[in-house]
Amino acid sequence: MPYKIGEVARILGISADLLRYYEEKGVVAPAKDPQNNYRYYDTWDINYLIDCLWYKNFGFGIEQVASMVTEYSYDTLAQTLEAKSEELRASIRHQELLLQRISKFQERLAETKSFVGQCDLRECAAFYCYINRHNSEYDNRSGTAELSRRWLKYMPFSRRYFEIPEDAMAGGDDDYNWGFSIAAQYIEEFGVDISPPVREMKPRLCVHSAFISAGQDRFSARKLDFLLDYARENNLEPDGAAFGNLACSVMEDGEQTGYFEVWLPVKKK
Repeated sequence: MPYKIGEVARILGISADLLRYYEEKGVVAPAKDPQNNYRYYDTWDINYLIDCLWYKNFGFGIEQVASMVTEYSYDTLAQTLEAKSEELRASIRHQELLLQRISKFQERLAETKSFVGQCDLRECAAFYCYINRHNSEYDNRSGTAELSRRWLKYMPFSRRYFEIPEDAMAGGDDDYNWGFSIAAQYIEEFGVDISPPVREMKPRLCVHSAFISAGQDRFSARKLDFLLDYARENNLEPDGAAFGNLACSVMEDGEQTGYFEVWLPVKKK
């Protein structure tokens, strides 16, 4: 029994445009009425179109689907399915990592907000980082710009990272640096190049806390004075630049407000 293009579209739940595309690619060859140019599809045509839907629902593109139905040998099909299996496994792995990352992000947000202005002593986890901005000036050299583009693609596994030098914390120039960091666990996962200027940051004892900076250009080393007070009260002294990450940026009281997690390396006096 012949079927018009609209009938086939309803039977299969696909558009008339897609039917015409598969005709153009040689998947089907509907008969045409010479008087009105209407297309008429037979059962074999519909069978081929169902084959197309079978492969399309594995995630193959319509152009590749057309080739799979009209050109592929048994061996070529088997190789193509294996390649798709690898692609799907990689996609599933990435989705699993994203789910873990968003769960960790939720935990970090809750902890950061509750920990603002409070301090404790803990060991930071190992991570890697690099700097691409000093105060408000970005390093626009080609090598650094290329590195930044690569690390932006690692988001949300890479994070906004800052450092405040010891002399700035001690009351010198109010300098700070920005860049990106990524946890050590993701280096192998994503094949991250860790050659300079990327640096490894090993676990070390730190005063740990969180702070808020509201408004534009108000980020300052003075935000960390309370960490220095805590260190002195506990017979500790700074042992390197303070560092941390932007936990989130939100609107509060009409101002853009950043929540920051911070670590101040310390040693016994």
